[in-house]
Amino acid sequence: MAKKDYYETLGVSRDASEDEIKKSFRQLARKYHPDLNKGSKEAEAKFKEINEAYQVLSDPKKKTEYDQVGDAAFTPGDFAGYQTPSYDDLFRDFGLGDIFDVFSGRTGRAGRPQSRAGADLRYDIEISLTDAFYGIKNTVEVPHDYECTTCHGTGGQPGFMRDCPTCRGTGEIRRVQQSGQQQVVTIAPCPDCGGRGKIIGKACETCHGSGTIRKTRRIEVSIPRGVRDGQFLRIAGEGEPGMRQGPPGDLYAVVHIRPHPSFERHGADLQSTTAIGLRTALLGGEITVQTLTGTARLTIPPGTQSHTTFRLRGQGMPFLGSDRRGDLLVKVVVNIPKNLSQKQREQVSATFSGLT
Repeated sequence: MAKKDYYETLGVSRDASEDEIKKSFRQLARKYHPDLNKGSKEAEAKFKEINEAYQVLSDPKKKTEYDQVGDAAFTPGDFAGYQTPSYDDLFRDFGLGDIFDVFSGRTGRAGRPQSRAGADLRYDIEISLTDAFYGIKNTVEVPHDYECTTCHGTGGQPGFMRDCPTCRGTGEIRRVQQSGQQQVVTIAPCPDCGGRGKIIGKACETCHGSGTIRKTRRIEVSIPRGVRDGQFLRIAGEGEPGMRQGPPGDLYAVVHIRPHPSFERHGADLQSTTAIGLRTALLGGEITVQTLTGTARLTIPPGTQSHTTFRLRGQGMPFLGSDRRGDLLVKVVVNIPKNLSQKQREQVSATFSGLT
């Protein structure tokens, strides 16, 4: 999985100020926001990258962590569950409100239902160390909440939706206040209908008024060779469906690797332990050791001490996105015989009579 360069994503230098980061994000958001690029998957994916970069670089604590260790400092939980704000909501947070709408001719926040991107989902996948070595395709079943096809997300039975009496179907409440010689008009979504302009007279019989129905979807996840424990894969567009024609969220598949009975993993290196006889430790020899993909020959020099570690180069895990492999570190433990017979004791004594 390629590492993310959040500075490059926002087009700023690593010593950019907070204002420069914010300014760059605003410019890119105006270009790629889903509300302004209806149906464009490329713009949707680009905006998610831009937003993720801004969420990190605009937060002093997260920015420090990223500068120290890169994107490995963050887990899917830091981004999963995020919902893309509407264009109006986003720029309202920047203190700009709907002033853009006045000059662009867009309808304001109130008066029409705002589309909203679907939430991101997390799915945990458990695989073996061998699967991580070779890579694997895994089919997962992910439950989704889909917009009800009967009521189209309104929650009301067709024919039983009526205009909201509070806002008279406009979806907004206007208040006029006198300030000196000027009138100040404030517009807010109607609190009774949530800005939709409609209220439910009878709940939809299919979704029982929720506006969504639950379905399970089968999704194939390709796990690359060399993946590490805890890494996550982003599958664009496979999260919760958006509301009112908003873009769907993403699915974050988190990989968990089961412990192996013979090998411990340390980055791209593997470590194992094997026993050798006393004769081999004293005189040297060649032994066969187990690797993750088969066996290999290991030369033991004379006088090898117990718990000595040998390195077999290129017998470890593959590096992610590379043909290179790490090493296998083999720790040898000298097997000391127990319960020697009297004859064996005499032979050992005679053999080692000149040694301390």
